[in-house]
Amino acid sequence: MELHEYTRYDGVGLAGLVARGEVTVAELATAARAAAAAVNPRINAVVESWPAEDSPTPGATPLAGVPFLIKDLAVSMRGKRVESGSRLAAGNTAREDSFLMRRFRRAGLVTLGRTATPEFAYSTTTEPVLYGATRNPWDLTRTPGGSSGGSAAAVAAGITPLAHATDAAGSIRVPAASTGLFGLKPTRGRISLGPDADEIFNGLAVHGGLSRTVRDSAALLDLVQGPETGDPYFAERPRRPYSEEITRDPGRLRVGLVTVPWSGREVEPAVREAADAAGRLLESLGHRVDVTTVALGVDWEEFVLANARLWATNLVTWIDALAAATGRPVDGSTVEPEMLASYDWGRRVSGTEFVHALGVRNRVARSVGTYFETRDLLLTPTLPELPVRLSTYGAGAEGADGAGWLEHLFHRSPFTAAFNVAGTPAMSVPLASDAATGMPIGIQFAAGHGREDLLFRLAAQLEAAAPWAGRRPPVWAGAPVPA
Repeated sequence: MELHEYTRYDGVGLAGLVARGEVTVAELATAARAAAAAVNPRINAVVESWPAEDSPTPGATPLAGVPFLIKDLAVSMRGKRVESGSRLAAGNTAREDSFLMRRFRRAGLVTLGRTATPEFAYSTTTEPVLYGATRNPWDLTRTPGGSSGGSAAAVAAGITPLAHATDAAGSIRVPAASTGLFGLKPTRGRISLGPDADEIFNGLAVHGGLSRTVRDSAALLDLVQGPETGDPYFAERPRRPYSEEITRDPGRLRVGLVTVPWSGREVEPAVREAADAAGRLLESLGHRVDVTTVALGVDWEEFVLANARLWATNLVTWIDALAAATGRPVDGSTVEPEMLASYDWGRRVSGTEFVHALGVRNRVARSVGTYFETRDLLLTPTLPELPVRLSTYGAGAEGADGAGWLEHLFHRSPFTAAFNVAGTPAMSVPLASDAATGMPIGIQFAAGHGREDLLFRLAAQLEAAAPWAGRRPPVWAGAPVPA
């Protein structure tokens, strides 16, 4: 299968070719490896490649036989390394499949490698010391976002049609917006985090995926959603498959529009105009859009501090466990400066402060949830700015302590984290691009608890009204390699 043909299809399309006998699973895997060979040296998205282990039954699922990549974090594949982007965990090998990995296998996905992540997913750029910076296929001088930046860059450049991702404060939506992809963060409890964890970041983090088409993300969520034995809570099962929801008319939705983040930071004019244009597009489709405000339930400084306490205390437990397992020291030879600062700060968080942070989580969830009692969706920019240049993030004043580093990250992404704290679903849709630079601009839509169905219906409608599938970045596996 030629690369230009392989990259024409999304995952559902490739699975259809396999089901009809027009191409074999092995041929798709070979094409995916050729795609990686063509573009990965320039973008550094895939940090390790593997031979295909599974032989899925063609047609068994909507994604059977499709090449796939997993993020180097929070999902374990038996016998494969999972290093969380950290020198401290270098060489760490999984003994068993995690629950989600088992579901990827049952879905018939052919996992061919793992993608880059910042150390412990603790950044909205992907520039770990362990494997070096991942570059944006739209502009190699810019970040693809984080923390699922490796998965985003790989999918955007055509290596695979979709890939695994996680999201604790925007780590699906931020890279989706940065690379022109579709990315949906599910409701808390929609996908199991087991068996090694019942919660990650105390319920802020979820699994998901990144894709070039809405139907691929819908099919993936259909195949992996649902509880596993021992899960402490789970989202109510959807009334019908999400792959069916994308064929349904969303009706006339009540949509609020917000272009000023809770932090109050300025939004770049091109981004603000893109959000306003998205509102006008919704109105042309029959939806009711009005400029609104959403109460966070706490002030911004308290919100950031509570997140910092939850993030940093979790980080302490991960680092201590890895240090004990590897026998390595926790210092500058194994852990990056920002993580060391956050680790040291997290060790000083008291039990009372930790419980207070959980109280803030509760207040935000109640307040944000109340908003969706009177409106169906909320529209915001995904990011307040275009993807920044590589090396914009780094050690220094921002990394002086754990709260300072989180404040720096949330300054870069002030629209997304509230929905992780609230546990509600949100998606980034690649509706716009910057006229001056050509960089993608993502638009975020958030919904009430368990309402991925609404998001998928609207996403499919937007994809039909303002198609993005034909946009290709300069670094694209289906294009001739420049001399």
